[in-house]
Amino acid sequence: MEYSNLHITTEKAEKIAFEIFNVQGSAKSLPGEVDFNFKIKAEDGESYILKVSRPGENESYLDFQQQLLQYAAIHGRDLIIPKVILDKEGNTMSDIQDDYGQMRKVRLLSWISGRVWSGVNPQLDHLRYSLGEHCGSLTHALQGFNHTEAQRKFVWDVAQGEWTTNYLHLFDDEEKEIISFFQEQFQNAQPEYAQLRKAVVHNDANDNNVIVSEDLVHPKVVSAIDFGDAVYTQIINDLAIACAYAIMGHNDPLEAALPIVKGYHHTFPLEERELKHLYMAIAMRLVISVTKSALNKIEEPDNTYLLISEEPAWEVLKKWRYIPADYAYFSFREACGYTAHPQENRFARWAGKTAFSIEKLFPTIGLNEIHTIDLSVSSTWLGHEKDYNDLDYFQYKINKLQSQYPSKIVAGGYLEPRPVYTTSSYDKIGNKGRESRTIHLGVDFWLPAATTVHALLDGEVVVAVNDAGEKEYGGMVILKHKEDGLEFYSLYGHLSVESATQHKLGDRITSGQQIGVLGEVHENGNWVPHLHFQVMLSLLEYTEDFPGVAYFNQRSVWASICPDPNLLFKSDALGHYAEVSNNEIIAYRKEHLGKSLSLQYKVPLKMVRGAGQYLMDQYGQKYLDTVNNVAHVGHEHPAVVTAGQEQMALINTNSRYLHENINELAKELLETLPPELSVLHFVNSGSEANELAIRMVKAATGQRDIIASEVGYHGNSNRCIDISSYKFDGKGGQGAPEHTHIFPLPDAFRGKYRGNNTALNYAEEVKKQLDKIQAKGRNVGAFIIEPIISCGGQIELPEGFLTKAYEMVREAGGLCISDEVQVGCGRMGKTFWGFQLHNVVPDIVTIGKPLGNGHPLAAVACTPAVAEKFANGMEYFNTFGGNPVSCAIGAEVLKVVKREKLQEHAYKIGEFLKAELRELAVDFPIIGDVRGQGLFLGIELVNETMEPLAEQTDYLANRMKEHGILMSTDGPDHNVLKIKPPLVLTLENAEELVFYLRKVLKEDFMQL
Repeated sequence: MEYSNLHITTEKAEKIAFEIFNVQGSAKSLPGEVDFNFKIKAEDGESYILKVSRPGENESYLDFQQQLLQYAAIHGRDLIIPKVILDKEGNTMSDIQDDYGQMRKVRLLSWISGRVWSGVNPQLDHLRYSLGEHCGSLTHALQGFNHTEAQRKFVWDVAQGEWTTNYLHLFDDEEKEIISFFQEQFQNAQPEYAQLRKAVVHNDANDNNVIVSEDLVHPKVVSAIDFGDAVYTQIINDLAIACAYAIMGHNDPLEAALPIVKGYHHTFPLEERELKHLYMAIAMRLVISVTKSALNKIEEPDNTYLLISEEPAWEVLKKWRYIPADYAYFSFREACGYTAHPQENRFARWAGKTAFSIEKLFPTIGLNEIHTIDLSVSSTWLGHEKDYNDLDYFQYKINKLQSQYPSKIVAGGYLEPRPVYTTSSYDKIGNKGRESRTIHLGVDFWLPAATTVHALLDGEVVVAVNDAGEKEYGGMVILKHKEDGLEFYSLYGHLSVESATQHKLGDRITSGQQIGVLGEVHENGNWVPHLHFQVMLSLLEYTEDFPGVAYFNQRSVWASICPDPNLLFKSDALGHYAEVSNNEIIAYRKEHLGKSLSLQYKVPLKMVRGAGQYLMDQYGQKYLDTVNNVAHVGHEHPAVVTAGQEQMALINTNSRYLHENINELAKELLETLPPELSVLHFVNSGSEANELAIRMVKAATGQRDIIASEVGYHGNSNRCIDISSYKFDGKGGQGAPEHTHIFPLPDAFRGKYRGNNTALNYAEEVKKQLDKIQAKGRNVGAFIIEPIISCGGQIELPEGFLTKAYEMVREAGGLCISDEVQVGCGRMGKTFWGFQLHNVVPDIVTIGKPLGNGHPLAAVACTPAVAEKFANGMEYFNTFGGNPVSCAIGAEVLKVVKREKLQEHAYKIGEFLKAELRELAVDFPIIGDVRGQGLFLGIELVNETMEPLAEQTDYLANRMKEHGILMSTDGPDHNVLKIKPPLVLTLENAEELVFYLRKVLKEDFMQL
């Protein structure tokens, strides 16, 4: 029958609702596969869903749905379920005749308010967990319900999915291989699968049948609707269907499924044997979906609803095919609170009754004791990236350690998070951005090349390969063991290729027999020689490799699959990697550190290592840092670290002794400054620099009055706080002191004066402060401002403002201070210093910790005239200002900026970012302004009436953190995202930043 002859118009739906149910209202068409569905919005404010069947629909089948709803309403008292609305005659169903004389069945149900799952963005773990919870609760409520129609023949019942084999010819090549693979799994599983628990279940929690709450930040599933697919089937199929649809659109569909499984198990406990078939059941639901789509293209090409899930279903199927079924099973078990591997405890019991000496692995060296080595992300022994990537140096350190402990083997590493896996094969793009494998799954024994390695147990060779490639295994052998009816495996990695590949599959190896010898660097994956020894309870379908390192978020599953090898050795020295939890650190901080110390983000991070533009947490997870301008040339830049280490090893004392380093730093710094600023003083922080600048002002002018910008911040010392509106006008502040004079934030976007040509208006505000000071019989000492006001929200000064302000201040006898703590040293791109953007030369320039790349180093540059007046007989001495270590570091930072052309790089990447961000602003009107220079940018979020959106800005920063990108907020209204990364931020990093900004800006909470 033609689809047009089946279709029901909204006008017809409105008429049906009124004539049959006495509900007057407007109708809106809704998607549906079988029924024609409409939302009826009644004139009294109530809403309903009207369901009109196709002609000739089975009345018993519709009765089944109505009875099921009534049963669930009684037995699921805490559930929100569509309520059956009786017609004028008191019936649950009614008959109508359509325009073609065909009889239709009509039902009316209460409307469930909320959002359809398919329209919710983002769909995060907590939402998927609530989906599982709701579906499990619904299954619980339906226990005991039955009906003759529940056991009907039904193509959407996973248990009846074998029908799809008849249509394999509709697919070609890769698609045919994938479908046949899962069909074969389904057929092979039947003996066990058929015995699983069965019940009437909803069977259709797809993305258009799940209703979600209106809460945009913490949404929860409210209800599952449309019970037309309910059927008596294996209970696990219900969960499989919920998973199949909710994992669409995720890079890692298995990870996306786990919260659903966990939630379902919470409200309806699943049996271990059911979980074994969940991977297959999810796949078969997707196979049914794509097969139905292929058929529907032929049978009903105009019904677009029938094709809605085809493309995303194929995306999941293609990813699902390459997830080992056992790994999925183990992950589902872990999500439900079972041991991930079902034999984990049995293995531990067996191992507990046995004992193996380490000497048995290495009988030729005669050692059985262990000295533990720490190669974790936090390890100070491991040191800098340049050190552990220098294999000669790493070998030297191992040799040195071995010589200190000649009677012990240097070893360790089980479940240790390590930063040493630096090739792209250890990385992937997961559901939350970039992820890296860092968790080591074996024990490493650091011994010389050619050391013989022997078998602990009798075994059969199942893998013997050259796993070639950078940071791979090189020569690798895996043995299968059978002990007391238990099957498990042992892995020997980083052997010589010859000794590993001499074995053939199926070879028998006896306990104590030599397996191979440790390989040289060139054949062992480019590692310092060592044995990687690992125990596995499953091979997970691997035939030529096996992971020796896992992703942190999969650690517990892999720890179950790969138990601790020390269960065999029982060495006190080979303990688990120990860590202090973040909660412990937070609790101690709260008890013993100042209450005014804050932590970044709603869920704070612990950072233990930096590298370039990245920070790493204690688990080795990398975060792209777009906030830390203090790490000016990159976190732990090797040249800067070396300069500090080398000088620290010699001497670190004060500037009263002669040393070349202070002159070297002065020379490097003066090369960047105009000739008028030729005198330097070195201090330890930006606060000290501004404090000293104020002292200079008083000495040079005899005046104490300072003019500063609203929301300006100049440091944390007493006098700096006194001139920082950001502090004294904020929480805990008491307003401006007598000698501080604040003019309005010169913000041309949302400030007192807006738009173009505001320079003279804001300059006039400075003039008002000058007049105010002079009216009190005093005069101005100085005018201080950042060339781009950071805490004000990356506010660029209006063109011409600084020239006019400097002119007025100097005419009144005051000095001009440029606070370059945040913006200086090449960050502006166009210029080395911020003041150079405005073609002015200050009397004093203050420079902060970026000069030391995070080391406590800062400086004050001034004119000879200011320096001469400051030298009034009172000695200026700063114990650590200008010490040789700080100066060595500072000079190297400036050399790196020059050598690596980082000023030019800041300009190039900054211009690219600004252009991309402005394109974002076109697509997302919530971005009101993009501003800044070089790699010092701001994004201001506002609504249609220019009101600040602080909550959205905070949301955006926290969501970006979840994607592995660190951002921070600023501005008087906390509605500006600031971008001020290390200058080594790459073009690829900038593209990644924009990609995830776009992704988060699409989310529901970010819509205006």
